[in-house]
Amino acid sequence: MAKSPVEVNLIPIEATPENFAEYGQVIEASRDGAGFGPHDAQLDLSRGTPRLKETPLGFFKITHHAKVTQCLGSIGGDVWYMGVAKPSLIEDDDDDGRSVDTVKSKSGHLYIPPEVEEIRVFRFSGPKFVKLHRGTWHAGPLFSGSSFMDFYNLELSNTNVVDHTSHDFTKNNGVSFGFDTLSS
Repeated sequence: MAKSPVEVNLIPIEATPENFAEYGQVIEASRDGAGFGPHDAQLDLSRGTPRLKETPLGFFKITHHAKVTQCLGSIGGDVWYMGVAKPSLIEDDDDDGRSVDTVKSKSGHLYIPPEVEEIRVFRFSGPKFVKLHRGTWHAGPLFSGSSFMDFYNLELSNTNVVDHTSHDFTKNNGVSFGFDTLSS
């Protein structure tokens, strides 16, 4: 008989450019006509051609894309959440001493699975979107309330086919993650 996972209760953190910097960028509205600069999404879509429904406020799988960055945002500025962990890609010149934990993905890149203690949940509210760094682990967008939310998702047209690596926390760590919007 399968053992039930232990639910780890996370506390959402309001996303700001500063506290989300290790995972990607939070982009807010800029004045019309402003030139491109460091506050604009620093996208990497050089490896292909760029291309949601209600989900529960919890997750047990987390995904990363090793080849490209990704942007997500609510079209209406509604509140949404995302579970994240820092990128853990092993690049050719990396030697962090954790080679025993290294996994080779189906697409051929090397990575270290995220650890339970590294997972954070961020809350996104208002007219902003997020750009994820290459390799940032993410679950979501997650939202409550209505049965749907309009989102935009900037990624390659085939990202989820050729560049989609997931980690199942229930299967590998015996946990799932949940959170309460009242705490955010």
